[in-house]
Amino acid sequence: MQTKEVQGKLWSTAPADWAKHLEPTFIPMYTAVLNRLDLNEEKMVLDAGCGSGLFLSMVVHTGAAIHGVDAAPGLLAVSKKRLPGVTLLIEDLEAIPFSNETFDVVTGFNSFQYAGSFENALAEARRVTKKNGKLVVGIWGKEEDCDAGVILKAVGSLLPPPPPGTSGPFALSEDGKVEAICKSVGLNVIEKQTVFCPWQFAGVQDLLDAFMCTGPCVKAAQIVGEQKVKLTIAEKAESFRLAGDIYYMRNFFTFFIAEKI
Repeated sequence: MQTKEVQGKLWSTAPADWAKHLEPTFIPMYTAVLNRLDLNEEKMVLDAGCGSGLFLSMVVHTGAAIHGVDAAPGLLAVSKKRLPGVTLLIEDLEAIPFSNETFDVVTGFNSFQYAGSFENALAEARRVTKKNGKLVVGIWGKEEDCDAGVILKAVGSLLPPPPPGTSGPFALSEDGKVEAICKSVGLNVIEKQTVFCPWQFAGVQDLLDAFMCTGPCVKAAQIVGEQKVKLTIAEKAESFRLAGDIYYMRNFFTFFIAEKI
């Protein structure tokens, strides 16, 4: 089974919740990336793993031509409502359906770490990037620096230990890993920046809706049951509950800008 069939189903469970509760938390990272890219009406951009389309919606204001691919039909349906007329395709990151050297910029936020092969996904992204074009990889920071990592780790512990190299939220967060993979496929990392992207939820229902729309939690619910996963989330989130029902989690995300060699 292709990666897009596995991840596509997991991330299509509750796309509206993703678009409402989690996608907006990445705006600080999206903004920081856009500030580092020289986009204009002469540029073409591909968002690989475009999700529900918020980043591409922000790129629209630069005048650049935009395209998107994602494995999850549910998330892509939200993108299509936000971006009518834009080319948005249900595709695997390891088989991007565009010709060589099509795009000036290719981005992937919280997407490459879920590919079946990180190397193949980055190699594909490089293939469709123009010579001297830019590739942006946006991922979670170190697990120990992210409050949400406590909850995701607890949910993951409900399942048997995964084999080494398995995809997941922090699969690329180890120091030097992205740089090494980029180098191996012909990309040179020219910039790295970490951005503060906190999560805040107004009540336990919003908290549960936010986590239960993510692939890792959906997968766990399929195996051990939704109720057990929700109880785990609520219990581990107690240490992040402030006054009343406000939950606040400090999270950091890192983006890399690489140039095609």
